[in-house]
Amino acid sequence: MIYNKKIYGFLVGITMLVLMGCYKDKTVLFDTGEEITRAVSFSADIVPVLNKSCNTSGCHSPGGKSPDLSAVNAYASLSNGGFVSPGEPQSSVVYLWMTGKKGTPMPVSGINKEYNALVLAWLKQGAQNN
Repeated sequence: MIYNKKIYGFLVGITMLVLMGCYKDKTVLFDTGEEITRAVSFSADIVPVLNKSCNTSGCHSPGGKSPDLSAVNAYASLSNGGFVSPGEPQSSVVYLWMTGKKGTPMPVSGINKEYNALVLAWLKQGAQNN
């Protein structure tokens, strides 16, 4: 009987230590802003976003981190690298990174609702190279 009480007390103590060690220090909001319903062009809408936020800093430029998001390589890098899922736009890796659902939001300067809305609209429209 005493043996069972010791085991019970030990388990309760361990459980409390584990629970006290768990905490949440950040909350990331995934708001993507207003939904875009107009036609979104990869070259006219998405490439400028990539140029402003992704490849000019050297992160996703030729020779940098994958994917290469330079204007000439961005579409092939995204589509051939498995970063887009037109059939499941909100599950696309590029969208998950941009919204912070897959780690640190990209760009590292923080979530940009307008950029996320453009990329999501492009994905929903089939992620075409237009």
